[in-house]
Amino acid sequence: MTATADLPSRPDTDRIIRLWLLVVAALVFAMVVVGGATRLTDSGLSITEWKPVTGALPPLSAAQWAEEFAKYRASPQYEAINRGMSFADFQFIYWWEWGHRFLGRLLGAAMLLPWLFFAAKGWMSVRLAAGTFAIGLMMGLQGFVGWLMVASGLQPGMVYVAPLKLMFHLSLACLIFALLVWTALMLGAPHRREPVPDAVRRGGIAVLAVLALQIALGGLVAGNKAGMRFNDWPLMDGALIPPMAVLFDKPSTFEAFIDSLALVQFNHRLVAYGLVALALWHMLSARGTAYFKSATVLFGLMLVQAVIGIVTLMLVVPLWAGLLHQGFAVVLLGHALSHVFALTHAPRMQVAPVGRAVPAE
Repeated sequence: MTATADLPSRPDTDRIIRLWLLVVAALVFAMVVVGGATRLTDSGLSITEWKPVTGALPPLSAAQWAEEFAKYRASPQYEAINRGMSFADFQFIYWWEWGHRFLGRLLGAAMLLPWLFFAAKGWMSVRLAAGTFAIGLMMGLQGFVGWLMVASGLQPGMVYVAPLKLMFHLSLACLIFALLVWTALMLGAPHRREPVPDAVRRGGIAVLAVLALQIALGGLVAGNKAGMRFNDWPLMDGALIPPMAVLFDKPSTFEAFIDSLALVQFNHRLVAYGLVALALWHMLSARGTAYFKSATVLFGLMLVQAVIGIVTLMLVVPLWAGLLHQGFAVVLLGHALSHVFALTHAPRMQVAPVGRAVPAE
């Protein structure tokens, strides 16, 4: 296999590679949604072993199904929550988890096989080949992290996965999605961009950074099943700010920020309010620039996501709402990435002494 040096781009091959990266990003999006369904249906611990190769095949006989069911019945989750579960119910949760793992294998193949082909053909520069290979390695790490997360829920005394591990698993998935989208944007046809004021550029980057934080906090809410409690809004359990004894109900402050149902949900709410306000300020600061329309769409998507989150909470996280909230977060992330890409690849704008905006040299 060979990769070309950094030669002038070839539109045809760049277009193909860009399409490949976007297809893989779409598969990552599907993984996030299916992973959310696996979590919301409490299916994640139904497969108690990690078999990267042989696990690609589901049980194919009654004896194999009986063996898998016996392994699950030995798990702490079955003993504590699902004792007496029917075989049909077990199959239901098993298929969700198997589907999630199968989609992960499909995603790995969709990343590796085209990469080998493009590298062998010399269609990628050394830099692009190295960058996409690194993304592939991150996908492999993500699979391992997923198993560590599942293993945490199989430990004695545990009935769900560790929230911190789930947060990391979700955040890493979103990071992989972001890198795929950003790399695809880099391969797009170059075109002249209008100058952008520094305040607008910084505002867009700030929105993206806080959005990433909010997604991570959402992972903690999901891991703790905190959305099943405190289901009133705009108050929280009848109060604007819950009592400190409720928020910090763990032995240490660190544990409270990770495991307190009240505090993780309260933090998710606060950052959501701040994020909507930040997106509004960014939109207003972009008025009169070529980036106002994109900033307006970003603010609109942010509002929609906030409404979905409120509805999901007040309905006590039905499956459809939980999946919509998680999936729409990735859609929002995709637009934020595209918006910030445009801002960071535009010339800077300076302000002349008389107040007239001029492009920076």
